Amino acid sequence: AGGPWSVADILKEDEEQDRVPLQKLQLLGQSEELRDLLLNPHLQQLLLTIDQAEDKSSLMKKYMQEPLFVEFADCCLRIVEPPEKENILPQ
Repeated sequence: AGGPWSVADILKEDEEQDRVPLQKLQLLGQSEELRDLLLNPHLQQLLLTIDQAEDKSSLMKKYMQEPLFVEFADCCLRIVEPPEKENILPQ
């Protein structure tokens, strides 16, 4: 408890499809949009609270009602799972 965690702590064998390849995770560190979001002290506190929580699952459900957290999650998903080109509406 309180030590480093691993993917095995979070994902069970039947959830293997939820794993994101390391190459895609590295894209998160290269995103200006994500870096800008992470400068927000409120978001920093939300993420710290989740990281330190015993029951991360229920806290995540609660935070998914927070617009700032949803914006953060959506930004991360756009980076690791870019939308298909045919689903993008023309500007």
